[in-house]
Amino acid sequence: MPTSLPPQTEGDVLSDAQAMVLALEQAQCAAQMGEVPVGAVLLGADGRLLSVGANRTVCDHDPTQHAEIVALRAATRKVGNYRLPGASLFVTLEPCMMCLGALLHARLSRVVWAAADPKTGVCGSVESLHLHPTLNHHTRVSGGLMAEDAAQALRDFFRERREQKKLQKQAESVPSDQSPLDGAP
Repeated sequence: MPTSLPPQTEGDVLSDAQAMVLALEQAQCAAQMGEVPVGAVLLGADGRLLSVGANRTVCDHDPTQHAEIVALRAATRKVGNYRLPGASLFVTLEPCMMCLGALLHARLSRVVWAAADPKTGVCGSVESLHLHPTLNHHTRVSGGLMAEDAAQALRDFFRERREQKKLQKQAESVPSDQSPLDGAP
């Protein structure tokens, strides 16, 4: 998934809603590649777009290529620093432990997520790691912005994946001497 910036927004200061709409677009790009539809957008301290990211774990054969990490890597390369003080990340799914850890290390000031992740989300669902008192940096975290849109994209993706697996299983169960197009005896 390219991390190039959409030209119409590159110099604009984006609102939270505009940033999340861009993240939802990145999630759609991920889905089109067969990836779980998660997208991320990173804004600099000035509110201008630094980078975008979409899940790439399957196509890159890399479990660390979550949308947040893709966007974070692109942004840090762009600014030439591994820290992004004042930056905000918008992501369509509540971050996991790996992603939140990276975002905390990058010193982001804010993380805004859309849909909750009841299995691996650590910004309130399974755990609230950002609130741990011994951390040396605290990032403000909020969730629920455009939650229904993000959750629907995930539901649609997994429903389609289940349907494809069901069709594949049915095709595999057809006897080898009978074509799936032949009628049943």
